[in-house]
Amino acid sequence: MYAIFKDELIHTAKTIYNQHSDFTAGKISLKQLYAHQNNKLRDIIQYVTSNSIFYGNHLKGLTQTDIEYLSTSNIASLPFTTKDDLKNNGASLASAPLNHCWVYYETTGTTGKPTPCPRNEIDSIHNNTPLIIHYRDIFEQHGSNHIVGIMGPSELHSTGDTFEDVFRSLGYGVVKMWPRSPVVGIKRVMTLIDELKITALVCTPAVAISVARFIKDSGQTPSETSVKLILTVGELTTPALLKNIGDVWGAQVYSCMYASQESSILAVCAHDGYLYTVPLNNFYEIIDPITGNNLDITQHQITGELVITHLYQGQKPLIRYRTGDMVRSSYMPNGSQKITPVGRVRDVLTLNGTPYCAWDLEAALLDKLSGCLDYAIQIDNEQNIDVLNITVEMFNSKTETNAIFAQVKNHMEKVLPGVKVNLIAGETSAITATSAMVSWKAARLHDLRPAADNSDRDAALALINRGFK
Repeated sequence: MYAIFKDELIHTAKTIYNQHSDFTAGKISLKQLYAHQNNKLRDIIQYVTSNSIFYGNHLKGLTQTDIEYLSTSNIASLPFTTKDDLKNNGASLASAPLNHCWVYYETTGTTGKPTPCPRNEIDSIHNNTPLIIHYRDIFEQHGSNHIVGIMGPSELHSTGDTFEDVFRSLGYGVVKMWPRSPVVGIKRVMTLIDELKITALVCTPAVAISVARFIKDSGQTPSETSVKLILTVGELTTPALLKNIGDVWGAQVYSCMYASQESSILAVCAHDGYLYTVPLNNFYEIIDPITGNNLDITQHQITGELVITHLYQGQKPLIRYRTGDMVRSSYMPNGSQKITPVGRVRDVLTLNGTPYCAWDLEAALLDKLSGCLDYAIQIDNEQNIDVLNITVEMFNSKTETNAIFAQVKNHMEKVLPGVKVNLIAGETSAITATSAMVSWKAARLHDLRPAADNSDRDAALALINRGFK
């Protein structure tokens, strides 16, 4: 997380750790939190306008007086930062030269030019600390002496470094093994799980499914391995999908964080299994994705697009960054928000005139379905009625599905009024494994309706044609 021979960074790391520990213990009042956020907001605006070429232009109308009077209550006066801004301006968003970072990451680039995501030690200290605090509680519920298998997507992704640092700090051993690497591969991953008696995995839901499928096809049973805890990252995951993965593995499964390469850690799973924001690190807004207007986050529960502003002076802070993700948010008494990511804004689907988030479709399918290893949905229209033709891959291919599918069909047609649902048992294709690399929509949906946008699916197919498995 930081170079141990830099005394100043060691002091900073201890200070940040104590702040987050105090917040978790309820020792920071709302008044103190709001004061912290307002002070850090003014500091970060001063920092980016002074050091980032992009923000020097993007916020060029701001005067010193404007910054002195800026607060979270009038932050909406600042312009948004969009994904297009990140793609089009690349390295010029950074507030520090590249040689000041300790590591360089970038987005996968499956839907366009990769976005640079360099991080310095301040970034890692602020982001890894809340993970350490919360994952300590989770792991201690599942025994001791853990060996954790970390399965990241690539060498240019932060997953391996972040979780290595977190679990090293907690005193657990880690094994970084990339199942999609041509050198390691899924067969070697299965062998490592068996030989090292790995107790916990960190991976995407798609990788957990792929490894389970490989173990099953090899004549073994995932639930008979040493793995009893799985932390999933990188994809939308409903509780029903977590339960299905957990049933297959015989393990407890947590959707352990909400994050992205561009914005780092935005919410962390607590011991109760829910995701909570990190208000010491970021200021969070929820907006209407169409109008861009702010919603009142203090209401009981709201749904909208998440917008974040980093409050720490890292390598590339983002100001009012539109994540492109829809979340359901509940405001908590300590000033954090319990959030549920429900899909990307562009993944919202209209079925028979009603908009649905990705979360709604997956939950409708899996709420009444156990033993499901994987699924894929094809959308068609017959006589002006939208139809979902769903292929379900059961873990046990010999399962008698007629009664089960009839119950699932009835449930789905009840919660998706007017939509016709057909389910068949079968094997899914390789495209369902691309969810974290492209999008949930690309991996799970094929929309055959005339006006459908399947550009993400095309990107996922192109990824497979380049050899992705």
